[in-house]
Amino acid sequence: MRTLRLMGIGGALAYRALFNWTTPAMYTGTLLAGPTFQLLFFAYLGRQLQVADDRFFIVGNAVLAASTACVFGGTMAVANERRYGTLGHVLLSPRSRTVVFWGRVLPYAGNGLLIAAFTLLMGVLLLGLRIPASALPGLALALAAGSLACGFFGLTLGALGLRFRDVWVVSNVSAALLLLLTGVNVPRDGLPDWMITVGQLLPITHAAEAARLLAAGRGLDAAAPALGRELLVGAGYAVLAALLLKVFEAESRRRASLETL
Repeated sequence: MRTLRLMGIGGALAYRALFNWTTPAMYTGTLLAGPTFQLLFFAYLGRQLQVADDRFFIVGNAVLAASTACVFGGTMAVANERRYGTLGHVLLSPRSRTVVFWGRVLPYAGNGLLIAAFTLLMGVLLLGLRIPASALPGLALALAAGSLACGFFGLTLGALGLRFRDVWVVSNVSAALLLLLTGVNVPRDGLPDWMITVGQLLPITHAAEAARLLAAGRGLDAAAPALGRELLVGAGYAVLAALLLKVFEAESRRRASLETL
């Protein structure tokens, strides 16, 4: 119970303190309006080029919409502590730093799920997408799995902030890779084999696959394997983030470079 309390309350407090888009204007413009216009751009581009139907782009961009809040939020969970000079206080805590930072991912994942659902709703209202009512619970599960995996992916990038001075360059490059390699806007069957392989290891790849199956009315049984793979990818990044945090924390203490910017 104490661990759950630490993850829940600690994560909520860190979200309020470290997330850069908590003001209404910034949140609406960056996390709601931005993904909506991106959805419209790719949907109409897809129509013009006849690459795929609207469902492909609407569902794909709904899953992708969670990545901005989750990837950059997970990065902020570590990098902004260092930026504001408070990282040392966190690392001096007698509680498990792994639990502390894992808990910080949860608000970002919840935020990503909200943004993804909003983007999907915009696709329904603006582009006329029809989704079976029976598919909605499964879609919510797919979006949640993708958001959680993105959050742990962002935490992994944030862990690099204990070693590298400018982790935001890495985060921006990673966001571009999610756009290109995960199949949300570019059909994966047209990519080179090495890109397909890399995409398999990135978050939201399998969540987008599961969400498209569900939106097409295929049912949760058909989407379950893709959902399982997405959760496995998320678990892998959670473990990797914990390992990197421990290794880089020890290295930063040894080099006395914890607060170096």
